[in-house]
Amino acid sequence: MYMERDHLRAIHRAAGSQLLAECRTLGGCKTGDAKITRGYNLRARHVIRTVGPVYRDGNHGEPELLASAYRRSLELAREKNLQSIAFPAISTGVYGYPKADAARIALTTILDFLKAHHAPNLVRLVLFDASTRELHERVLRELTSVN
Repeated sequence: MYMERDHLRAIHRAAGSQLLAECRTLGGCKTGDAKITRGYNLRARHVIRTVGPVYRDGNHGEPELLASAYRRSLELAREKNLQSIAFPAISTGVYGYPKADAARIALTTILDFLKAHHAPNLVRLVLFDASTRELHERVLRELTSVN
């Protein structure tokens, strides 16, 4: 199973110790919010950190918090004039968010944001496995099909 913590550790290892030092100055990050740092030794100039919700039952604000995590990240990218952004399937690993629901929220939020703001120019979804990619592709087709 994909684990968000392992992904975060890999980013920190690749970026170097300066990333952790900068993160310690941020004062944490609330669920549904996002913060931006430099990328240090990464190819990416910046790292946007966001916190998705732990899934309980879908009735404790999880959909709104997940949408907010994507939207706040996109807002930061736009504010910093970033040309691209890459997202994992936020909250679908150890946080237990059902993948189909999370895909619909992620893609709806991203599409709505891009319709309103036309930036960043490129949004990538970096997905862990083929079944998750196929699920996102199917949801994207459903959201963008013309009836």
